[in-house]
Amino acid sequence: GLSDKKYKTMSTANTADTLDTVARDRTHSTITWRLMPLLLICYLFAHLDRINIGFAKMQMSADLNFSDTVYGFGAGLFFVAYALFGVPSNMALDRVGPRRWIAALMVVWGALSASMFLIDSAAGFYVLRFLLGVAEAGFFPGILVFLNRWYPAGRRAQITALFAIAVPMAGVIGGPLSGGILESFHDFAGLRGWQWMFVIEGVPVILLGLVVLKCLPDSFETVKWLAPVQKQQLREQLNKEEHRKSITSFSAIFNNPQVWLLVAVYFAVMLAVNTLAFWMPTLIHGAGIGSEGKVGLLSAVPYLAGCFFMIGCGRSSDRHRERRWHLCVPLLMSAAGIAIAGVSPANPTLVLAGLIVAGMGASAALPMFWQLPPAFLSNSTQAAGIALISSFGSIASFFAPYLIGWMRDTTQSASLALYVLALLIALGGFLVLRTQASIVNPQ
Repeated sequence: GLSDKKYKTMSTANTADTLDTVARDRTHSTITWRLMPLLLICYLFAHLDRINIGFAKMQMSADLNFSDTVYGFGAGLFFVAYALFGVPSNMALDRVGPRRWIAALMVVWGALSASMFLIDSAAGFYVLRFLLGVAEAGFFPGILVFLNRWYPAGRRAQITALFAIAVPMAGVIGGPLSGGILESFHDFAGLRGWQWMFVIEGVPVILLGLVVLKCLPDSFETVKWLAPVQKQQLREQLNKEEHRKSITSFSAIFNNPQVWLLVAVYFAVMLAVNTLAFWMPTLIHGAGIGSEGKVGLLSAVPYLAGCFFMIGCGRSSDRHRERRWHLCVPLLMSAAGIAIAGVSPANPTLVLAGLIVAGMGASAALPMFWQLPPAFLSNSTQAAGIALISSFGSIASFFAPYLIGWMRDTTQSASLALYVLALLIALGGFLVLRTQASIVNPQ
C-alpha cells in the first residue's frame, strides 16, 4: 500500500513537471515568433551598415585617394563613438522605453548611413563614421537588455545566437549584395557604385525604424498575446534568477573585478569579429581574386559556415548548461583561422580556409559571450553594465582595422598584424576560463 502511494505521488509530480515544461516551451515559442523576426531583420541591417564600408573600400579609396591608414582610422572611428555613447544610450533606453528609443536610433542611423554617399574627403568620412557610431551605440546592448527581460537564463544562449545570426547573415547577404551593387550600379545616374551601395543599404533602415515604433512591445507585462498565467510563470522564473546576482548597484559595476575580466574577454571577441568584417574582402582580393562580384561571393562563405556553427553552439550550450568552454573553443578557432590567413597571403585556398575557421569561431563567440554578463548583473544594473562592457569592447573594434591598415601601409603586408591579433584573441579565450563555472552556468 505504501509503495503504491509513493509511486502515485511520484507519478503525479512527474506529470506536473512535464505539463509545466510544456507550458513554458509554449510561452517561449510564442515570444520567439512574436519578437525575433523583426529584431533579426533590424540587426541584419545594423551590421550591414557597419560592414559595408569593407566592400566600398577599394572603389572609394581609389576615387578619393584614401590610404589604408585613412580607411582603417575612419572604419575604426565608428567604434570610438560607440565606446563613448553606449552607456548614456542604454540609460536613455531604460528611461524612454525600448520601443521608442530603438525606433529613434534606427531612423537616425539609416539617414546617416545613406548620407555616406556624399563623402568627398577624409574629414567628411571621419565625421560621418563617428556620427554613425553615436547612433548605433545603443542598439545591440539595448536589444540584449530587452531580451534578458523576456527570456530566463536557460533559454538565452540559443535565443542570443538566433538574434546574433544577423552578424554572419549580414556577411552572407551583404557580400553578394554589396559586390553586385558595386558592379551593376557603377556610374549609373552620375553616382559611383560605392555611393549607390550606401544609399540602397541605408534607406530601408529608416522604414524599419517606423515598423519598430508601431510593432515592438516594451515588456511582456503590456502584451495581449500572453495569457495572465504565462506572464505569472515568466515573472516567477525571472525573479528567482535575480536572487543569485552579485552586482546590484551602479557603483558595483565599476568595482567588481568580474566586470573587467569580461571587458578583456569581449575585447578579444570584437577583435575576431571586426578583423573579418573590415578586412576579409581585402584579404581575399590580395590572394589574387580580382573581380568585385567574386570577392563578394567568397566573402559570404565564412559567414555561411558561421551561421550553422553558432546555432549549433548555442543549442549545445543550453542543453549541457555549460558556458565557458562554449566560448573558449570558438575564440581559439578564430585565433587559429586568422593566423592561417596570414601565413601565405597570396595563396587563395589557404587564405579562404583560414577565414572559414575564423568566421565559424567569431560568429559563435559573439552570442556565447553575452551569456556571461547577465549571470552577474541584476535587472537594475543590466542596462549600464552591458553597455559598459560593449563600449570598452568597441575599443578593440577600432584597434583591429586601424592596426591592419597601418601595418599594410608600413610593411606592405597584413601578416604581422594578423599574428598579433590572433595572439590577443587566443589570450581572451584562455581568460574565459578564469570566470567561475558555478556562477556563469545556468542552474
